[in-house]
Amino acid sequence: MTTRTEDGSAGDVDYGAIGSGYSSYRRPDERIARHIAEALGTARTVLNVGAGSGSYENAAQAVTAVEPSESMRAQRPARLVRAIDAVAENLPFADGEFDGAMTLFSVHQWSDVQAGLREMRRVTRGPVVVLTCDPALVRDFWLYRYAPEVLDTEARRYPAVEEVAAALGGDCTVRAVPIPLDCTDGFNEAYYGRPEKLLDPAARQACSAWSFVDDLARERFDTDLRRDLASGAWDEEFGSLRRRPVYEGSLVVVRAVP
Repeated sequence: MTTRTEDGSAGDVDYGAIGSGYSSYRRPDERIARHIAEALGTARTVLNVGAGSGSYENAAQAVTAVEPSESMRAQRPARLVRAIDAVAENLPFADGEFDGAMTLFSVHQWSDVQAGLREMRRVTRGPVVVLTCDPALVRDFWLYRYAPEVLDTEARRYPAVEEVAAALGGDCTVRAVPIPLDCTDGFNEAYYGRPEKLLDPAARQACSAWSFVDDLARERFDTDLRRDLASGAWDEEFGSLRRRPVYEGSLVVVRAVP
């Protein structure tokens, strides 16, 4: 049984509480979009599960969007299709109804990951594409020095890529997605070479893992990072990241075909 908030959010985050500015900071990056489009291949009708405000739907030709959160549905631009109020674990579609399906930065928030992925496989006759983070790699990032609680939370929430592959079945591949230095999609690793951006509380709020830590952890992060940026300590250790055009971190695309 999937528990839903008053907003309709169906996972471990209430987007009615934290999602108001999401679309301002989580803007789709065209370079990441190309990886999604490549994984979808020739699929014409595509289901987007956990569609949120509609990021990356331009990677597909004809999209049916599913999003349980009322506040996230309200942030979808008028040019996009209206999202259906439903949850991943109980999709209101027939077997094999879609050419392809995708879920992007969403699977880690579901109440039952395996059930949701099995539902995606059931309604899709072609590729199922999952943009997610490999929990084995999320701590290999400078942020762990300053906010270990945040990345520990991410490592705990993200399902192992092997678990995703097993739930989808079929022929499955996992590919790393390079993150560009000027990435417009503001997840934590998008700021690998722009640490100052994470001093903005609204930017942090757009990354759901920050909602799982307390004010003390957020204040300590802010104090410590500001200190090390002012003293040059961050740049002495991590400054080469400011000049790295792309970063290969934990971001991956899992693609499964029957």
